[in-house]
Amino acid sequence: MDDPDKSLEDIVDLLRQEIEATELNSEEEAEAFRIRFLGQRNGRITQLFKRIPTLPKGKRREAGLLLNRLRAQANAHLEAARNSVTSTAPSACTLDLTLPGRRSQWVGSRHPITQALAGITDIFQRMGFTIAEGPEIEDDWHNFTALNFPPEHPARDMQDTLFVQASNQGEDGVMLRTHTSPVQIRAMLASSPPFRLIAPGRVYRNEAITFKSYCLFHQVEGLVVDEGITMADLKHALFSFAYAFFGNDVRLRFRPSFFPFTEPSAELDVWWELPDDPDGGRWMEVLGSGMVHPNVLKAVGIDSERYTGYAFGLGVERPAMLRYGIDDIRIFYENDIRFLAQF
Repeated sequence: MDDPDKSLEDIVDLLRQEIEATELNSEEEAEAFRIRFLGQRNGRITQLFKRIPTLPKGKRREAGLLLNRLRAQANAHLEAARNSVTSTAPSACTLDLTLPGRRSQWVGSRHPITQALAGITDIFQRMGFTIAEGPEIEDDWHNFTALNFPPEHPARDMQDTLFVQASNQGEDGVMLRTHTSPVQIRAMLASSPPFRLIAPGRVYRNEAITFKSYCLFHQVEGLVVDEGITMADLKHALFSFAYAFFGNDVRLRFRPSFFPFTEPSAELDVWWELPDDPDGGRWMEVLGSGMVHPNVLKAVGIDSERYTGYAFGLGVERPAMLRYGIDDIRIFYENDIRFLAQF
């Protein structure tokens, strides 16, 4: 507490000297200075302001101006000290100019399945095929019946279907499409031959998930219908595609098979090199194909005596595995950034 016997001018002069002589080298010292001189209850300058009402009226104005200048000096000294402490404190984010530049944030790229699908469709488009699309939820007639699958036909068991609406003996079921062949049916119903089209898209089957099969996958169905189409045209188209997609050194195997919607039918296998396999690799089936069954043409109102055609169904994931050297189909759907960043 300042001496009450001293004049206000003497007290202010002593405080001014004390303020100027006080060194504030830390935030703690600055806070102690604020409480000592500027505190709202017991600050020394605050206490002097409380003495103004006791002064003669003629001296109150002069005393107020004197104390305001003193308070401004104390505030300026405190602010300067705090700025000095902040500027000299070590930064938690100190920039090290010797570090190498950082790679900008990865902005993403096209998924390998998308790249493979784009490559497949591009090849067939250059071969004269157009692109057709259709719904992923299909009725039984488009997905099975029109493709020569009678209600009780055992071939339906080849494709374990995911039903949206239960089937009543194969007549009114609604399902996630098991192939993109229904797009071919819709295209043939909407127009007249000749047809030369591919139908890319997602398909769904209730299959066990393994390193080479998944419950959903992507497929490209192809259809050619015209006068005089033969099995030789089919084989030429498929081998031309395989050489364009996999390279001229690819090993292919064309073997007989069975599908309800084609007759005769065949599958195309590609040799999959596996260094750890005792045989050096294995054959992987990548597509099914064949000549369009006459019953399919009849179902869509096309004269099977005048027109013939071929069809094929090509999966996208397996060719992508072969092309990019991927040994497990499941990695396509894990969204692992370490995998996707490679493409």
